Amino acid sequence: MGTIFTKIINGDLPSYKVAEDENFYAFLDINPLKEGHTLVVPKIEEDKIFDLDDRTLRDFIVFAKRTAKAIEKSVPCLRVGMTVIGLEVPHAHIHLIPLNDITDVSFDQPKLNLEDEKMASIQNSISRNFV
Repeated sequence: MGTIFTKIINGDLPSYKVAEDENFYAFLDINPLKEGHTLVVPKIEEDKIFDLDDRTLRDFIVFAKRTAKAIEKSVPCLRVGMTVIGLEVPHAHIHLIPLNDITDVSFDQPKLNLEDEKMASIQNSISRNFV
């Protein structure tokens, strides 16, 4: 059956993909805390991030780093924060959130509702800056 993230990776559900390689997939959160809020997921289904084998976890963090660097070049921010919560979807994932203030990473704040054109613009910018 697969998680919602597996369905996104497989193209069964749409996403604003910003980066992908053979093992990982990064896409914009459709309910972002801040413009550029990106989710990074492994293509294998593993519920908890610390249940990933050491090599996959290391490569996952490096892929997230490359994605964060692309976000920093694309979205005005002081830095990109990283958080792992993992309660919403049983598929390991990292939230990368552009930060200008400590409260920018608070999941208690209202989520943004961005127009498709804005999401596509952010997607294209991050994708262009991903190396």
